[in-house]
Amino acid sequence: MFTGIVEATGQIKRVEPTSNGGTQLVIGAQLATELEIGASLALNGCCLTVTAVNGSEIRFDLLGETLRRTNLGDLKPGDIINLERPMLANGRFDGHVVQGHIDTTARVESIEPAGGDHRVEVALPESFSRYVVFKGSVAVDGISLTVAELHPDRFVIWIIPHTWQVTNLHQRKPGDRVNLEFDLIAKYVERMLAAQSTP
Repeated sequence: MFTGIVEATGQIKRVEPTSNGGTQLVIGAQLATELEIGASLALNGCCLTVTAVNGSEIRFDLLGETLRRTNLGDLKPGDIINLERPMLANGRFDGHVVQGHIDTTARVESIEPAGGDHRVEVALPESFSRYVVFKGSVAVDGISLTVAELHPDRFVIWIIPHTWQVTNLHQRKPGDRVNLEFDLIAKYVERMLAAQSTP
């Protein structure tokens, strides 16, 4: 489980096909020295398993499903990626419940500076709009953020200078795809209500 509080960023080194038809992702990050093979790490909010560590480089194997459902396949060498290790059982819970299971991707519609802050509009796919509420939480590229405005086809988040600087948001531009993970509790409530209404 994660909290959506980005702990570090990494840089994409390579995204390359393997001889068996798979895909490997290699990133460079300072926290590589704190990771072991088999550890979990959220990359842009997507929980992956560390398959190799070599100095400051970390390697991951990507499933076809991961490439289809996330923006990891869009990444190219030099891109910045958000990183978060799983939450410790005795840790402080600063964000919200994030599983590291990406629901979908969506397009960044606009990014506008407003003083020291930034206003970011993100498209809201109709099939997931029921999970988003005004002032609720949503994970965008693994960042726990508050919905400041909600419209039928998009939502707005406001980014403070600290978040802008320590995540990959400062690299984003309109048209980019971001990973979205919606509220877990909302999904369980929907499931339970559907079961109750079934004769």
